Amino acid sequence: MNNQQFQTPIEYLKGVGLARAEVLKKELQIYNFEDLLRHFPYKYIDRTRFYKIKDIQPDMPYVQVLARVTHKELLGEKHTKRLIVQAKDDTGFIELAWFQGIKWVEKMLVPGKVYVIFGKPGFFNGKTQMSHPEMELYNPGAQQQKGNLTLQPAYNSTEKLKQFTLDSKGLQKLIAGLLEQTARDIHENLPTYILNRFKLAGRQESYRNIHFPNDANQLKEARYRLKFEELFFLQLKLLKNKLSRTQKFKGNVFDKVGHYFNEFYHDKLPFPLTNAQKRVLKEIRTDTQRGVQMNRLLQGDVGSGKTVVALMSMLIAIDNGFQACIMAPTEILANQHYQTIKDLVGDGFIEVALLTGSVPAKARRAIHEKLENGTLNILIGTHALIEDKVQYKNLGMVVIDEQHRFGVEQRAKLWRKNIVPPHVLVMTATPIPRTLAMTMYGDLDISIIDELPAGRKPIQTVHFFEAQRLRMFGFMKQEIAKGRQIYVVYPLIQESEKLDLKNLQDGTEVMAREFPLPQYRISIVHGKLKAAEKEFEMQRFIKGETQIMVATTVIEVGVNVPNASVMIIENAERFGLSQLHQLRGRVGRGADQSFCILMSKEKLSNDGRIRLNTMVKTNNGFEIAEIDMQLRGPGNIEGTQQSGVLDLKVADLTTDQDILQQARNCVIEIFEKDPQLAAPENQILNLAFQAKNAGLSWDKIS
Repeated sequence: MNNQQFQTPIEYLKGVGLARAEVLKKELQIYNFEDLLRHFPYKYIDRTRFYKIKDIQPDMPYVQVLARVTHKELLGEKHTKRLIVQAKDDTGFIELAWFQGIKWVEKMLVPGKVYVIFGKPGFFNGKTQMSHPEMELYNPGAQQQKGNLTLQPAYNSTEKLKQFTLDSKGLQKLIAGLLEQTARDIHENLPTYILNRFKLAGRQESYRNIHFPNDANQLKEARYRLKFEELFFLQLKLLKNKLSRTQKFKGNVFDKVGHYFNEFYHDKLPFPLTNAQKRVLKEIRTDTQRGVQMNRLLQGDVGSGKTVVALMSMLIAIDNGFQACIMAPTEILANQHYQTIKDLVGDGFIEVALLTGSVPAKARRAIHEKLENGTLNILIGTHALIEDKVQYKNLGMVVIDEQHRFGVEQRAKLWRKNIVPPHVLVMTATPIPRTLAMTMYGDLDISIIDELPAGRKPIQTVHFFEAQRLRMFGFMKQEIAKGRQIYVVYPLIQESEKLDLKNLQDGTEVMAREFPLPQYRISIVHGKLKAAEKEFEMQRFIKGETQIMVATTVIEVGVNVPNASVMIIENAERFGLSQLHQLRGRVGRGADQSFCILMSKEKLSNDGRIRLNTMVKTNNGFEIAEIDMQLRGPGNIEGTQQSGVLDLKVADLTTDQDILQQARNCVIEIFEKDPQLAAPENQILNLAFQAKNAGLSWDKIS
């Protein structure tokens, strides 16, 4: 097949032209023939059955009837003209009405003939009615037109497209024409042994049947085939990248665990490691001994001890004569890591420095000098770490925190800081559903810390409605009397006319009345404060000079106050699940029992109720992430939009987990037997890689 046929610009398709092409590009990102073929229906209207007129109910969305036209009549004058048609079957009558295109319809309809009538039913004065139905002369001896007596596809369109008569019907017509022209050139791209093993339909028939299925079974087979193909090629790409990297990039061998690691482990570690932390360290240790570059994703809930694991991994690098660095997305988080690591290692053990945009030029020069002469062991910072003037003597380990906030190019700059690429440990406190991890991070090895340090009590979460506010105030006073501190988080800084939310300014006034000076002191932190003011307020709370911190979500990451035992989230129904979970993780960092109170209005949407019930029911971040993905869809989960990986046209990670697992396992098996895809039966897959290398997309219709 000539691949280029499917790369033909969309304006060259019959019935499109320049003006329609522009609007297709702008509204639906359809640039060529392939894009249009992969604009799949979002639902199907069942036209496989006929209803009797007496069985039509008011709540039916669309119905199809077979009826004989008995009478037609033009009513009204010029602007109020309408065509009324009576039709009947053996159970009753239906009235059909047209207010536009009357001339053509009147000419086309012949009393006494039987028609296939399709449309949205309505009822008026006890009569069954239908406005502007689709009509087709019934011919029992011949096959009906495509789209009748089938599952009729419905396509996403927009108001702009409709102005160019590219509504669902218009798109259906274009796709039918394109399939007519090109379907025979849609060649198979999976080997026969895969088709047989997974009982997959052929590629050509699947493209025909996903757009124009004759029945539910044809549609099911077509969708399964195309979902499998989409996920298979995604995994093929990710795992081939991983294979190529292990062959191409040699890694520094960390062949010993020495003085720094052992002294920290035996003398400085403030608490015993959990079994999960030990397991992850063992995985990292194995990776760094193999002579290939490590690329590992470390997932762990808030407070699970990822930073300690990262530090101990960096100490192994230092024991082997290398430097290490941690890159964080924000100054707050970089500061947090710096403080945590300084507290853990103490003075005079290793040289640790912090490099962010706020570091003065003189201190910056000193850091650069120590980096280059090798006396600086660990550098912690933000994007400042990847500036060209930051040069390491021997960078061996890179830790990237909340990596979804960094682009690929930013990460690659760190790799290039050493002749042999450093080992890479990517950390995230946002639990990622298993299917998302397999697609977003399918080329990384994954480690999970799935237990909290000993002595940590699970946070108790309750949901209060506005009517229970006084009860909440009473509880706050009890906790403050015990010497504890409290966060109160609001979604907005100022009153918004559009959103009826409790806002931070009003909230602060209410708190000040309920918790008056001098008995109580309140810190206020939000995004509009200057950095110095924000830091001053945070420090007051950290030192225990204030008992309540009223804040916006600026405290979601980077604040660690073990004495804070209560998190109150106002208008909790307005927050996403993952954000609620992150906020809750700000408490429960000490040995005391901690609490999270979710305040909401009385009326909740169904999704809002599910989110709050989920928070009350579980503290497990991975369980929460799965529910979050079901509610929001994978493309809306933090970090997935810019990954570029989740441009899935037919597969859905929330419902197609089994297909994803099948596809991934299949790819793993193929690479175990034939890593170069050189076997004759895999030539078809190799061609897909060549197409990719030639700059064509993965799902070429080839």
